[in-house]
Amino acid sequence: MLGSIFNATTIIIGGAIGASLGTGIKEKYKTILFNALGLACLVLGINSALPNMAKSEYPVLFIASLAIGGVIGARLDLQGRIDRANARLNQKSGKENNSLQGLMTGFLLYAIGTFSVVGPVLSALSPSHGWAFGESANTFLYTNATLDFVTSAVLAASYGWIMILAAPMLFCWQTIFYCLGYFCGDGMPEPMRVELSIVGGVLIISSGLSILGIKDCKTVNLLPSLLIPIIFYVIKGL
Repeated sequence: MLGSIFNATTIIIGGAIGASLGTGIKEKYKTILFNALGLACLVLGINSALPNMAKSEYPVLFIASLAIGGVIGARLDLQGRIDRANARLNQKSGKENNSLQGLMTGFLLYAIGTFSVVGPVLSALSPSHGWAFGESANTFLYTNATLDFVTSAVLAASYGWIMILAAPMLFCWQTIFYCLGYFCGDGMPEPMRVELSIVGGVLIISSGLSILGIKDCKTVNLLPSLLIPIIFYVIKGL
């Protein structure tokens, strides 16, 4: 778990730096950061979804996952809960800032991808925790941490100190896959990782569209979609 702890720590440090600098950034520069972040989400989401679609065993599974997960999220009114909580935060702070939506976007960017999903599994399968490249499976997480450090600084400059909360969220997410690798032996099936990458990529694209003001896809309502491929392959394995 050393790699996951290091990953979470870099998010906290990057977030603290970004939030500290963000208070002195003029509004026009924050707008540029938002635009850059939105475009980055689109590119990262496409990069995660498209290459994995060619590897998918069940090409319609991601569609079913988004549909079923979206219905579950809408039924639970996840987006509405986030919006109402965000409104209360804005009322207390006296500022208009969609910080909770930013937190969810940050979590998606940190959590979806080969490094963040496969890294904890390989870490559980390897007793070594060395730092040198190639010396341990934690290299995945150290590399991911470097990328997340930069991302967290940019996000925190736009959304503020709340972005630091993404660190414990990511740690819990990676712990799930660490335990999967530890108790299941051979870790996560590759087909499950592929489907998670496709669904996650679509959610990141959805976040990018929202940040750019193109289309509010209610991304938070779609978050349960990430559970559908896991449930599908668990049932299939039985």
